[in-house]
Amino acid sequence: MKQMKNMRTGLFALVFCLCGLSTAGIAQEARPLSKGQSVYLPIYSHMLYGNLGRSGKASFVQLSALVSIRNTDSKRPLRILSAKYFDTQGKLLGERVSGPAVLPPLGTLELFVELNDASGGSGANFVVKWEADAAINPPLVEALHANMDGGKAVIFTTQSVPVAD
Repeated sequence: MKQMKNMRTGLFALVFCLCGLSTAGIAQEARPLSKGQSVYLPIYSHMLYGNLGRSGKASFVQLSALVSIRNTDSKRPLRILSAKYFDTQGKLLGERVSGPAVLPPLGTLELFVELNDASGGSGANFVVKWEADAAINPPLVEALHANMDGGKAVIFTTQSVPVAD
């Protein structure tokens, strides 16, 4: 019994340390100011997990995705020119921004991929293009993926990376 308590205490300490490391992270340098760019954001319409079944395929769980485009500049607005959604094979599924959308300083634009929309697959992505009149802090573009059905929860985030046009 005492050994089991020590194991739980050790496991709790390990989890606490790992969580502390992941939330503390490594100090990031400020990103250079920019007048615009395109960013690539991975999206998961579903996630594979478990073992391969008799059919030779893994189990999967469908996921919704909340795409958050945040203007991190406290003084200047930016314009979202496009947010193109692609599937696993790179096929364009649609444009999610109808015309330029202006984000005020520290403003946010949210796009949503529903749980029942599995069209993108596990390799889906957005390419978001933005611009500003003057050099500003680049926006933070990330997605929160979730499925909380059946008493279980799967929640994780992905972040964008700049890409050449």
